[in-house]
Amino acid sequence: MLICLSASHKNTDFDLLEKLSVIADASAQHMVGQTDSIRGAVVVATCNRFEAYLDLDEPDGASPIPAITEAISAVGDDAGVDPAELRASLDLVHGNAVAQHLFAVASGLESVVVGEGEIAGQVRRALERARRTGTTSPELERLFQRAAQTSRAVKNSTGIGSEGRSLVRLALELASSRVSDWSETRVLLVGTGRYAAASLAALRDRGATEVRVHSPSGRGERFAASHAMESVHARDFSREAALADVIVTCTNSDTHVVDAALLQAGRAQFDVVTDGHLQIVDDERPAARALLIDLGLPRNIDPDVTGVEGIELLDLETIRIHAPLEEFNSTDVARGMVHRAARAFGAAGEELDVAPAVVALRKHIFDVLDGEIERARRRGDDDGSTEEALRHMAGVLLHTPMVRSREYARQGEQRMWIDGLHAVFGVRPGDEEPADSSSITAERA
Repeated sequence: MLICLSASHKNTDFDLLEKLSVIADASAQHMVGQTDSIRGAVVVATCNRFEAYLDLDEPDGASPIPAITEAISAVGDDAGVDPAELRASLDLVHGNAVAQHLFAVASGLESVVVGEGEIAGQVRRALERARRTGTTSPELERLFQRAAQTSRAVKNSTGIGSEGRSLVRLALELASSRVSDWSETRVLLVGTGRYAAASLAALRDRGATEVRVHSPSGRGERFAASHAMESVHARDFSREAALADVIVTCTNSDTHVVDAALLQAGRAQFDVVTDGHLQIVDDERPAARALLIDLGLPRNIDPDVTGVEGIELLDLETIRIHAPLEEFNSTDVARGMVHRAARAFGAAGEELDVAPAVVALRKHIFDVLDGEIERARRRGDDDGSTEEALRHMAGVLLHTPMVRSREYARQGEQRMWIDGLHAVFGVRPGDEEPADSSSITAERA
């Protein structure tokens, strides 16, 4: 049984999303370890959502409430949030609606900027992280692989997710009302990950040429070298922050990388008092006004920067408010594609459950085994040694097909395994008599 616990910009306040983003990596393992009822978990955490996709070991029609309660308790413990508060902020998606929801998320239809391009990669990396930590399951593998296929189809067929649709570009579009000429603007980029690369590309598309990069984790020089720009060392960070007209932050740091104290310390380096008069001691001057754009979650910039004279802060919460309306025609077409893909996923799930095929294979093997044991008994094998040997051999023969069934299911390729089973053994899922064991026995006689 698949369910999704969803907290996003549509139903959860920014402060709670910030707390949840910090524990995304550990929460899947905690949920799977919390109860035997949760056999798989994949967590998708972005700057505007936290979603836990769970595979419950519950039969259809059974109540998922106990497992959901355990999952919420695990997430609440990790994030330091009262489970009751968390429960009130989470939407529950279950059944066939889970596939439709994830396919829409992966296609960018549930993003702040509809069709934003980063989300497909974030969904893919969520599955990769679950694989590394051992929390995925065959059904979650199939779900997320089909989500990737649907996302690509939507992008190729509708234009949703095309170049230019991203939170970064929306932020810079909003910033352009404060920036008259990007080519004359001094920009400090804080961060060196995928979002930083996307931010740099968007800045250069706007005409920004004077962009420097600082990395709190020490990766600035490598990033700068690969992007033909200047790196800012930690010792010069406060000074560069004071000089910048625009600061863009996009790091994974769980602490603030820019705050009021940093800006004030940077400005102070340019000032000296002589006989009661303030003098500038450098040819360069701190920016009189600066725009700080915070694209990080948790927040990279302490809100206290707004108390510094001339500083304006544009954070995710503000950017969200100004997100453009959907382009209805292309979005409607995309949602239609998502709906059809979700229906196909549900139908395929019913068809491609490997469990009935496993049962059919085991029945086939043991029917043959029982026939051979009966033949041996008729020939006078009374000490049981032949039966013991045959049962051991049956177990050995079944081992590899059972292992392969799990491997193929984990990869979402149940159909290949089921077709192979039919080709080799003549077995199909649900066959009451997959093979006539007596005729096989007679052929061996």
